[in-house]
Amino acid sequence: MFKQTYNVIGVMSGTSLDGIDLAHIHFSAADSKWSFQILENETVPYSADWLNKLQTAVDFSEAQLNQLNSDYTILLANVIDTFIKKHKIKNLDAVCSHGHTILHQPQNGFTLQIGNLPQTATLLNQKVVCDFRVQDIQLGGQGAPLVPIGDRILFSDYEYCLNLGGFSNVSFEQNGNRIAFDISPVNTVLNFYATKLGFNYDDKGKISRSGKLNSELLSKLNALDYYKKSFPKSLGFEFVKETVLPLIEKYNIPTEDKMHTFTEHVAIQTALALPNKTGKLLATGGGTYNDFLIERMQFHLPQLDIIIPDAKILEFKEALIFALLGVLKLRNEINVLSSVTGAKQDHSSGVIYK
Repeated sequence: MFKQTYNVIGVMSGTSLDGIDLAHIHFSAADSKWSFQILENETVPYSADWLNKLQTAVDFSEAQLNQLNSDYTILLANVIDTFIKKHKIKNLDAVCSHGHTILHQPQNGFTLQIGNLPQTATLLNQKVVCDFRVQDIQLGGQGAPLVPIGDRILFSDYEYCLNLGGFSNVSFEQNGNRIAFDISPVNTVLNFYATKLGFNYDDKGKISRSGKLNSELLSKLNALDYYKKSFPKSLGFEFVKETVLPLIEKYNIPTEDKMHTFTEHVAIQTALALPNKTGKLLATGGGTYNDFLIERMQFHLPQLDIIIPDAKILEFKEALIFALLGVLKLRNEINVLSSVTGAKQDHSSGVIYK
């Protein structure tokens, strides 16, 4: 007989590199329905040194990656331990951690999330559930996105759940299946150009708004092969580094114009990705603070009600859902949907370290 309540911490580090998200969650299960409460929560920013390492790790050698994985595991354990002690959190069932994606190459049968070494459990003296993506890749899936099972279980009142982070991804029900896929890069590109202007990010989209649209660049972005592919499909930073940025850099235009044009591109691709453009859409992730991006999305989706939730859900939804994935793994219940990832079967993914 399974427990009906769980006391866990969800930990997530996204490709936008804004920091490590930690959320203390209480889950309750009754009559096959789940409810949750987000308690203490925090985003711990990366130091300049760690930002540089994570931004450049895509080019590391195998030996460098192994060292980075070890070092990051120690960093992550320290951050989690500090969070636990700071908030005097007791009697945890598990720490459920995504780690940080460095390489994501499902076409090559490979994905790497650092910070998922067994050492994490030893350093924390806690049960840890982590490394959720590898098994799906081994089963022929994309290893992403993994959040849709949580969208189905926790946010079924919405026709669409859209996350605007380093990349955007969407999930929705279609013919009884949960469908989900990565739509496009978002903050991986916008933050790159904001940094060139001396900012960590584009506050409320003000920089992008000040620029001008370059129609030729917009057409080239919209014509990229990825957008013609059918789901399941997913994106990694390799796509940004090898395809998107080189394309944008061919244009000798102001950085503000590049950001304005890319924002329009994201809004258009979001609209094209949704099969039915009515109902309610739950928008979360750091990109929801970009007022200009939300306005352009609304322009291209005039009949859709874009709903931005309270700050806890907005900022910590992914940490919340990886906490749920960890709980489902503890129960040996399905936490990855083959309709989403393209794997051979639904499965219960992740590794439990005690």
